[in-house]
Amino acid sequence: MDGLEVRARLRTALAETTRRLGEAGVPSPSVDARALIAHAAGTEKPLVLLDELPEEFAEQLERAAARRAQREPLQLILGRAPFRRLMLDVRPGVFIPRPETELAVDLMREHGEGSLTEVVDLCAGSGALGAAVLDELPRSRVLSVEIDPAAAELTARNLERAGAGRGRVLRADLLGEVPELAAVAPVDAVLSNPPYIPPEAVPRDAEVLAHDPHRALFGGGDDGLEVPRAVIAWAHRLLRPGGVLIMEHADVQGEAAREAAAVCGGFDLLRTVPDLTGRDRFLVARRAPEEPTSGSERLSR
Repeated sequence: MDGLEVRARLRTALAETTRRLGEAGVPSPSVDARALIAHAAGTEKPLVLLDELPEEFAEQLERAAARRAQREPLQLILGRAPFRRLMLDVRPGVFIPRPETELAVDLMREHGEGSLTEVVDLCAGSGALGAAVLDELPRSRVLSVEIDPAAAELTARNLERAGAGRGRVLRADLLGEVPELAAVAPVDAVLSNPPYIPPEAVPRDAEVLAHDPHRALFGGGDDGLEVPRAVIAWAHRLLRPGGVLIMEHADVQGEAAREAAAVCGGFDLLRTVPDLTGRDRFLVARRAPEEPTSGSERLSR
């Protein structure tokens, strides 16, 4: 098969796969079709540059397209997910990193004072935030904390690839006492994308509802903020004066997250920062030099 035949075959595959995914309700059928075709072809090159295809191309593409048409997340089919400068390993049963979470690392660097050497990632999931820190801050060390054993194993793998020997994983439940975590204080920054969905807010996307673990989605309590409040409390215990907490939350939880941090006390800056779509997404909380007196907190958008 020559190059012209390969490209004709690829055009047909792209059209048919795009149509199939579109009929299945996949939000970005053409983009996903190209990714599945490249995966089946075993290449990272642009498809127009391919001059040959593996013998099993058609079978591989059929299997992958069938999975995506059933609304299995593209990342699980490919076995990887992009996050900032990294390509992370992903696996079934572990929360898939989202593009909106990437901004947390920028916010940490913007609001962090002085060194950002010791960083803790709470509710680490796949280890995306910790791995990004290790990749972008070569002098950093990261402790990632995760309750789920499968997620903790995946976190360890992604941390090691991003910064060999500079990251470690602690399996722990943040709702209880964790002496090993308390012992790492003081640290320069705490990052977290905790579960935060309220119990009545069932995700609409089939990919999320069927494939993201519910433990990683629902934050507990009537408002979904049981785990996020625990994250804030741990940040208060762990951060050095001037250290910063960056915590993701739902777009309707900005005020409640700031109030939770104000009630916890010990922070001299509380802000809600929107994501790139303009939705409230992150709590930024800076650890005060000393315990503030009542009413001295700054709560702002």
